[in-house]
Amino acid sequence: MLSILDIVEDTTVDGPGFRTAIYAAGCPNACPGCHNPESWDIQRGTWMHTEEILSRVLADEFANVTFSGGDPMFQAEGFAELAAAIKAQSRKTIWCYTGFLFENLRKQPAQAALLRQVDVLVDGPFVQALRDEDLLFRGSSNQRLIDVPRSLECGETVLFVPWT
Repeated sequence: MLSILDIVEDTTVDGPGFRTAIYAAGCPNACPGCHNPESWDIQRGTWMHTEEILSRVLADEFANVTFSGGDPMFQAEGFAELAAAIKAQSRKTIWCYTGFLFENLRKQPAQAALLRQVDVLVDGPFVQALRDEDLLFRGSSNQRLIDVPRSLECGETVLFVPWT
């Protein structure tokens, strides 16, 4: 089960194209200036079964998927299970937002299992002093768009470059 704040269908702000965004409850990072501080408390979410979330994701055959929050890596085992089910039953891409760094997540078994299901990771904490409204799909300039499959394959961080 996952603690979910919201599921927003057909959003265009959390990755390219139309997406189904799944907002996780729970985040230990508490970044100053966070645009979603109500997401920090895992108890503010609604507990949902993977199958219930999956049915909503698969109902829109044209939308890809974004995990956001809160921080999905705070519930990595449940999101890994959901991501694996999405990949097994569709051709959808999965983007994941996290306040943690990719290099550290790779070393944690539960988080690494989720990473293996993710196409693009937006990593790093939001830093108010580095806020930049002109950036694509992220809030501060320290955050990176990471091509996860390529990074895992070559053993070093490979940035994702949209529309190349």
